[in-house]
Amino acid sequence: MKKTLFLLIIFISILSCGDTKKPPIKKETLPSTSEEIILPETEEKVIPVKDTYPKITSENVVKFLTEYGKNNPETKVLISTSYGDITLQLFNDTPLHRANCIFLIKQGYFNETFCHRVVPNFIIQAGSSDQVSTSKKRYKIGSDYRLPYEKGNGRVHKKGTVSGAKHYRKNPDNLSVPFEFFIFLGPKSSTAHLNGKYTIFGKVTKGMDVVEKISNLPADGDEWPLDNVYITVEVLE
Repeated sequence: MKKTLFLLIIFISILSCGDTKKPPIKKETLPSTSEEIILPETEEKVIPVKDTYPKITSENVVKFLTEYGKNNPETKVLISTSYGDITLQLFNDTPLHRANCIFLIKQGYFNETFCHRVVPNFIIQAGSSDQVSTSKKRYKIGSDYRLPYEKGNGRVHKKGTVSGAKHYRKNPDNLSVPFEFFIFLGPKSSTAHLNGKYTIFGKVTKGMDVVEKISNLPADGDEWPLDNVYITVEVLE
């Protein structure tokens, strides 16, 4: 019995001399926080910053539009409607109205407004709507400013002229509302109350057939088309 126990102890001792331990698990080496981690190069995306402007008021309107006009000399714009396109040429000798029109276009004001007044053989008027978004855009730009009357080169209203709309009453200085304009279609006999009272700041160079078509649309008693005529406007050159 003692001999058997002695032999068993010797056998266990022999086995314990072997390396029966499992190799240590190699942990993944991670860079320390002090080491620079180099990321693969990616193309940088440049997000354009939209210009911001102060709200236009009756006090700063002339100064603002004069400066804006110097930096934005464009004179050709495109009005798009579901009835076709209308191209306008703006006049340089009515600089405040021209600059105001270009400014509003570049701010996206006219987009989603309407041709909101149509009178056959007389005018179509655009730049307003009954949507809340239009009121918000006016407030952001400056809803209280008006444009000084600019006589230009003694122009008179004729087919295709573009004029600034205005409040007719209590407006002895013939100040234009900045957000609306009208295109004249009517005969000379209809211009007596317009000439010398409204600033003519452009003319239609293409698309008078579209103007004619819009002017003849069915309208309600306030001359508002029964179906809204949406417009979008962009600067061409």
